[in-house]
Order: sequence, then structure tokens, then C-alpha cells
Amino acid sequence: MARKRIAVLYGGRADEHPISCISTAGVLKALDTDKFEAVPIGITKDGQWIVNGEDPRGWDLNGAELPTVKVTPESRPVILDIALGQDGFFAGEHADLTDAAGHGRHGAAVSLGHIDAVLPVLHGPYGEDGTVQGLLEMMNVPYVGCGVFASAACMDKHFTKVVLNAAGIATAPGITLDTRLFDAASEFAANADAVLAQVQDAGLKYPLFVKPSRAGSSFGVTKVEREGDAAALIAAVYEAGKHDWKVLVEQGINAREIECAVLAPKPTDEPAASWPGEIVLDRRNAGDDQFYDFDSKYTDSEASHVEVPANLPAETLERVRETAVKAFKALDLAGLSRVDTFVTPDGEVMINEINTMPGFTPISMYPKAWEATGVSYTELITRLIEGVLR
Repeated sequence: MARKRIAVLYGGRADEHPISCISTAGVLKALDTDKFEAVPIGITKDGQWIVNGEDPRGWDLNGAELPTVKVTPESRPVILDIALGQDGFFAGEHADLTDAAGHGRHGAAVSLGHIDAVLPVLHGPYGEDGTVQGLLEMMNVPYVGCGVFASAACMDKHFTKVVLNAAGIATAPGITLDTRLFDAASEFAANADAVLAQVQDAGLKYPLFVKPSRAGSSFGVTKVEREGDAAALIAAVYEAGKHDWKVLVEQGINAREIECAVLAPKPTDEPAASWPGEIVLDRRNAGDDQFYDFDSKYTDSEASHVEVPANLPAETLERVRETAVKAFKALDLAGLSRVDTFVTPDGEVMINEINTMPGFTPISMYPKAWEATGVSYTELITRLIEGVLR
């Protein structure tokens, strides 16, 4: 049987670009090459699609710099012909990437061959937010993961809350700010008291977590601990506003952060939930006031470790699984998602956020949770791809 040809998209314009690169390294090394032929397509930080760039299989988090998709002398631009669908992937001339006028000539396009499906290993905006999904829908190309609406809704934490709350699923209390009203740093400071008043009117309890609504991997997240400290609050809003004009201010929850992987490779599949896992912050155990920031997730191997299943009563673990599946259905998710929850000391479960293309790095929760539930990394990728093949 001929191998299915799978275009693997990685990199992208989002802050999570290097994490996408590392996730792709893991996926390509774990891919069942007896069944699938990978066609890696990198996306640079400025949005250029290329083939024949640096081999992602050699990337990891141990280098001096995080990996990045870059144009190399061997790389060629990818050109899409929407009307040709699965046969609409082409490679242009290298000169198209270096045209001083910024316009590709595309004079000698060569077909990349028939693409059976796309695996978009893209995190964050311009990849996990429905944009790439919409492009693939227009081309009528099968792809792994959630559709346009679900991807967009889950990328925007504000609208995730709106949908979940409408479905009767609890989320952390918070407010949403529009930082487009503050054009400069000085205007942020001038509005500090007004923002503090909104927090007080909403009855939010400290500590607060201030975060971009549409960013991932803990970029731009700040913990604000001192009640009534308008300067610290607006500084956190300013930091989050660097990543997204829409900023959430959420009440900190006295709870453990428990993550659950959900899998439904085919549209007709009943979503299945893994054993819930927990990221244990090792420095917090040593007395530090640590939270799960970018370094704890990816660059500091001594900052945290994964425990699956989480050390919770069996009935609480089942409640997390049930809540994760309920959220998956409420948001019309497909393929895969990681549902991040808060579990309070009395066993209440509420949703923190949902990742529709969770990290696939070697230390990521999603593959580790399924491995602990009995599904290997390679089998997990195989199921996801086979679920969308025609």
C-alpha cells in the first residue's frame, strides 16, 4: 500500500513559533514512516511558507537559541493553488524569497505532489486560531484538529469563557479590557485608577492573573498580588497588551491546575479523555512563589515535571475527565485538544483554558497523558492522521 503524504506545517507568525518547531521535531521523529510520508512545510516568523529548509528533526531545547524557521540557500517558497485542492501545493524558485521588491515571480512552480492530509503543528495566532483551518477548508484539504469556529473560539480566552459559561461549565471570574484605548505607555499609566476600579466593581479577589486573551505558552502573563496596587496592575495590563489588545484580568483560584487530553480522531467518534495530569512546579515545592510561565514550561528542565495521573482521588479524576469531554462538545472541538482545569480543595472543577493544538514536545502533557493512558506517541499521531483521511 502506498504511503499517505502528509504536509506538516510548523513555525508560524506567533510568539509560539519556537515551540511549534520543537513540537514538529517530536512529531516527525515519532511518525510511522511505513504508513506516512511527511512533507514538512515551514512558516517563517514573517509568514513565508518554505520547503527544503533546515531539517526540524534536529531541533531541541538544549541549544543557545530557540529554533526558528529561516530561509536557507536550499529552501524554496511554497505556492498554493486554491482551486487544485490536494494537488495545489507547489514549490517556486528560491529567488522568489529574496526579491528586493517583496514580490514573488513564481515563474517555475513545481508540484509538491498530491497531499492526502495536513497536520498543522502550529501554536497560537495565525495557526491555532482558525486562520490556517479556514485556508484548508477553502482548498478542501483534510486536516488534523479543530475547525474554524472551534479554533477561533478557543484561541480567544474571552470567548472560550462565553461559550463554556453558556453551557453551564464554570470558569475563573474575570473581566476583559480593550487596550486599544491606550495608545502609549503614558496613557496606560493615566488609566491605572480606572482599570483598578473595574477590578473592584467586579469583586475580583487577589492575587490576579493578567494575560493576553489570544496568546499561548504563558506569554505576557503577570501575577498581581498586592490588592489596590494600581501601578502594578496597569504594568501587568501593559505587558499583556504587547501580545494582544484584548487583555483578561482573572481572579486567582486557590486550586491545583490539572490538565486533561481529549481525543476524537474521526467526526463520528465519541471524545475520549486521558488520565488527567499535573505540572508540578518544583521550585514552588521548595518555597518559591512560582507560577507556570514560559521558562517553567519549556526552557528550565529543573522548574517542573509532569505527573500522570495526578495525585487526586479517583472520583475527582473522573470529574475532570467528564468536564473535559463536556467542554470539548460544547465548543464543537474535533481531533484533539488539551483541556486545562482548576480543581479546588473541595473537588470543584472549573475550566482554565483549552488548547486546540497542544504542545507535542517530548515533555508536553498531551502525549504524556495519552502514553500514561495506554496510547503511545506514534499511535496517537497515527490515529489523528487516519481519522481525517478520505
